[in-house]
Amino acid sequence: MFALIDCNNFYTSCERLFQPQYIGKPVCVLSNNDGCVIARSNEAKAVGIPMGAVAFEYEEMFKKHEVKLFSANFVLYGDLSRRVMNKVHEFCNDVEVYSIDEAFMNFTHYDQYFPLQEHCLHLRRKIYKGIGIPTSIGIAPTKTLAKVANRIAKKYPQQTQDVYWMQTPEQIEKALRWLKIEDVWGIGRRLAERFQNKGVRTAWDFTQLNEMTIRKEMGVVGVRMYYELKGIPQLNLEFPQPKKSVGVSRTFSKPITELSDLEERIATFAMVGSEKLRAQNSCGNMITVYIRTNTKREDVE
Repeated sequence: MFALIDCNNFYTSCERLFQPQYIGKPVCVLSNNDGCVIARSNEAKAVGIPMGAVAFEYEEMFKKHEVKLFSANFVLYGDLSRRVMNKVHEFCNDVEVYSIDEAFMNFTHYDQYFPLQEHCLHLRRKIYKGIGIPTSIGIAPTKTLAKVANRIAKKYPQQTQDVYWMQTPEQIEKALRWLKIEDVWGIGRRLAERFQNKGVRTAWDFTQLNEMTIRKEMGVVGVRMYYELKGIPQLNLEFPQPKKSVGVSRTFSKPITELSDLEERIATFAMVGSEKLRAQNSCGNMITVYIRTNTKREDVE
């Protein structure tokens, strides 16, 4: 049995921890240099602000709906993510940190010793009380179905208490009939269009296709997804392996014309890269520095 825990609107939730006056109000987090929207609160979604919205194009909407804008603070988000994942490890031995705000847990045989639903509810409460980050948890026989269950938990928090456990074939079928094909984990926009042209509108429609059709369209990856949606595990937890190379890069907020400023940035990035190496008990034998100017500058051909 697998579970997926997902931090709700993670970046905006992190910002609200330190400015709780914006709880219940529309909040957006902007990318480096405040270029576009990379995170939205539920309230911001409700007023129609799309993910990836270019900030200057939505200035009037921001003003109209009194949307609070934050510049991204990835150091803060990384620190809070580590705290959340440390708490997750207290409740499950086998954890795959999938992204900064998501983690898979393998709960195989756990339900033989204690109620799994209550265990996950307790985990949610611990994270919210100790860290302040709201989460949703989906539980299912496979990782792909856990993704589906998590979506349901997040979509219907009142009915599920943010924890949804898909146990029976009837629950799985109902969920797959509800889930649109473009929302299936691993199905991108282009693939979704191709399947929609074949009459496949939902995840349930996908599972009714012939295996050979799926293999032709998606290869072995699609076949694994096919069986995962049918409740037959194909994917195990994946644990991070030491990287052969690490990189640190940033886009500067303004042109750098002084050598001393550039030297300072390079030294800072080298320090951050060294921290990444130490974290995986590695050492480096070569350093590469690359610098590129703004290709949109009018004085550069």
